[in-house]
Amino acid sequence: MELKEYRINEEIRAKEVRVVNPEGKQLGIMPLTEALKMADDYGLDLVEVAPMANPPVCKIMDYGKFKYEMKKKLKEAKKRQHRVLVKEMKFRPKTDEHDLQFKIKHIRKFLSDGDKVKVTIFFRGRELAHKEMANRVIDRVIEEVRDLARVEKEPSFEGRTITFVLSPTKKGG
Repeated sequence: MELKEYRINEEIRAKEVRVVNPEGKQLGIMPLTEALKMADDYGLDLVEVAPMANPPVCKIMDYGKFKYEMKKKLKEAKKRQHRVLVKEMKFRPKTDEHDLQFKIKHIRKFLSDGDKVKVTIFFRGRELAHKEMANRVIDRVIEEVRDLARVEKEPSFEGRTITFVLSPTKKGG
């Protein structure tokens, strides 16, 4: 989101405009010169707030204050925005029970924080011959986080690794 540039005062190109006073009351359609005179009488700017309307809608307001308020709203919206990160958790086919529980606990925390988790199981040496052990680890991880996540990317075998992605369900994130 960006701060949009508005046309003000003499920058407005329409011949007729629909005017709204500083209190938000519609004053009707009038020639641009009359609207500019009215804004000048208030000691404020004439700001084109809806240029695509027919005729364009212009509001009499303090443009500097308006820009400041818009920037403040934008900053506030950015603050509330949550960027989804992809965390990674690595396992081996022979990961011990305690380590498995420890890592699953971390995966659960990442998911409850609203982040995605890429789970990688990597093989060393002759472990490649025991893919069923890796499948047990995969099934266990998925089962333990079923209440918080869904499998976004199914487990796939690439080289010496198996990877899959878990993303939080709406309840968890």
